[in-house]
Amino acid sequence: MKHGVAAGALAPSPDWTIPQRWADYTAQEHATWHTLFTRQTRLLEGRACAAFRAGLARLPMTAERIPDFAALNAELKPRTGWQVVAVPGLIPDGVFFDHLANRRFPAGSFIRKADQIDYLEEPDVFHDVFGHVPMLMDPVTADFIAAYGEGGLRAQRLDVLKHLARVYWYTIEFGLVREDESFRIYGAGIASSATESVFALESDSPNRIAFDLERVMRTDYRIDDFQETYFVLDSLDDLLALARIDFAPVYERVRGAAALTPGDISADDKVFARGTGAHHHRRD
Repeated sequence: MKHGVAAGALAPSPDWTIPQRWADYTAQEHATWHTLFTRQTRLLEGRACAAFRAGLARLPMTAERIPDFAALNAELKPRTGWQVVAVPGLIPDGVFFDHLANRRFPAGSFIRKADQIDYLEEPDVFHDVFGHVPMLMDPVTADFIAAYGEGGLRAQRLDVLKHLARVYWYTIEFGLVREDESFRIYGAGIASSATESVFALESDSPNRIAFDLERVMRTDYRIDDFQETYFVLDSLDDLLALARIDFAPVYERVRGAAALTPGDISADDKVFARGTGAHHHRRD
């Protein structure tokens, strides 16, 4: 996971929060948001899950300008107790988990440059706010992410953070859910990406496999390209079930197990779609 410190970044405060300074955004930065927002809302019609669409519709988020976090929080906090806090970029893991455990979602306050429209390695305000915040309006997802923050602090103490990070990656960032007899997007890494929104659902290259906790904890992921495997929930309610599990015995079972590569298929997998792997074969 990329919660760590951005190169050259200095901690602005003990919890790494900073003022959003909404009035300082330039016309060009608002125009970049407009381009991203307009493209993604069109692409996500028929692709995003119902909870994402409902959350987006209820929030004061439009194509015209980068959202004001104070306005977002006025809608978000009464609904699920969450609030968005501005941070300068990537932050230390412990700080990140503490924010989540206390229902504060740290969002980058900067927006990508116009020539980075299609790819940015470090999460910006579009990824963090457009991709994540609509799902925080969903009570089930909101409770799961808070529980993940608590679990992250525990995983650090147990030295099993890499296993828990894989759960976040394959759910909150790159998760799919079954809905209306189809696959739908709920992960922010997909929902905020024009190309991956199409690839995750329509390409024959990736695997689509039923979510299994131990399987996911053993599976490496890609940070440099589309995912080779997407794990699919039967329902978002499955996230809340995860939040109630004692992970300690699971950590013990997976601690010594060999890691699986991102494109592996295991004999015990429930496979919805076995991918050809063509995209990654061409690239690699």
